[in-house]
Formats: sequence, structure tokens, C-alpha cells
Amino acid sequence: MPWVNDVESIIQAWYGGSEAGNAIADILFGKVNPSGKLPFSFAKRLNDYGAHALNTYPGDKDVYYKEDIFVGYRWLEKNEIEPLFPFGHGLSYTTFEYGKPEFSSTVLNQNDSIRISVPIKNTGNQQGKEVVQLYIGDKKSTFQRPLKELKAFKKIELQPGEEKNVDFKISVADLSFFDDIKHTWTYETGKFTVYIGASSADIKYKTEITLK
Repeated sequence: MPWVNDVESIIQAWYGGSEAGNAIADILFGKVNPSGKLPFSFAKRLNDYGAHALNTYPGDKDVYYKEDIFVGYRWLEKNEIEPLFPFGHGLSYTTFEYGKPEFSSTVLNQNDSIRISVPIKNTGNQQGKEVVQLYIGDKKSTFQRPLKELKAFKKIELQPGEEKNVDFKISVADLSFFDDIKHTWTYETGKFTVYIGASSADIKYKTEITLK
């Protein structure tokens, strides 16, 4: 998209079906406030994507995932590649303010959970919806793991000036990974980073927790 800086706005409409025209018109004229978020990253160059950088796409009869678990935003973050539009990105006609998250604890025992409450405020003058995203990254692992992985998200609707809390819960399952040698899900104790943000690149807060 070499023209990205030459236009005032961009709408990604996906597959709108027979009512696409009406839906797009409602967005353009402000009848509906957009609240969608990208389900993958838009890279700046084709070779920024792992499948192209590793020459595995389109392939012949077989396609190999040479990037392994580092698909999408995980590949970009691993290789410190800035995307054009990051995973989870989306705009609105209003603005949202993220308050400081409250953690019930920063230590997670194997049979317990950590509750997180994030205050979100609509600081604009229009009703709108925001998708609050929670990512977790393992600070030290014997297996290769992404910098961070999306573990939960919630959409909240707010009137102008309204503030609500978005609640999440973290358990051992959220910190686990698949051991392809033992063919089972497992986990390792240690320190993890919890990220709260509006996209994979727009992180508002991060906090360290410990799994014991």
C-alpha cells in the first residue's frame, strides 16, 4: 500500500455480502461507529511475511510451515519487523483511555488463577466499542516461544464519558505450551509478562507475574 500516506482514511470492508454498500455507508456517514480489529498483521512488504521470507509459499504439492510457531505477528515480533498495520489494530470515531490494571496477585500457583480488572473510559463524544486485548509472554523457556501471545480479549461498549472495568482471569492453561516431543500440553515455572493493549503493537500496560 504505497499510497497509505496519501489518503485521509482507509476502510477494510472484508466480505460484506449483499448489504455491504449499506454497511459501508453507515460507517462513512457516522451512523455506526466502527469497532473491528484486524485478525492478522498487514506487513509493509511481501517478504516481511515468514512464508515469503522463507520461500515456502505458494509451494508445489506440499507447503511447509518453516516459520514453525512464529506465524503472523509472532514472526514480525521475533524478527523485529514493524508492520504496516499490526494484529488487533482498529480505529474508532471516539477515543478510549486505559486505566492502570489491578491484579488480584502477581504470583500464580498451579491450581489457582489471577484476576485482572482493567478500567476503560470513553474520552470522546460518541458512543463506541473497544476490544481490550490480553497477551502473555514467557520470559525464559527451554522451548522456543513467541515474544507474546494473545490469550484473551473482550469488547466493551461505552457512552461518552462512561467508564467500565474489563475483567480477565489467568490460569496455568494460559501459560502452557504444547510439547511436541512428549505430545502433551505442559508448563514451566518462572516469570511471565502480562500485556494489556489495544493491539499487538499498542500496549498500554505490562506487568510481571510468577508461576510457582
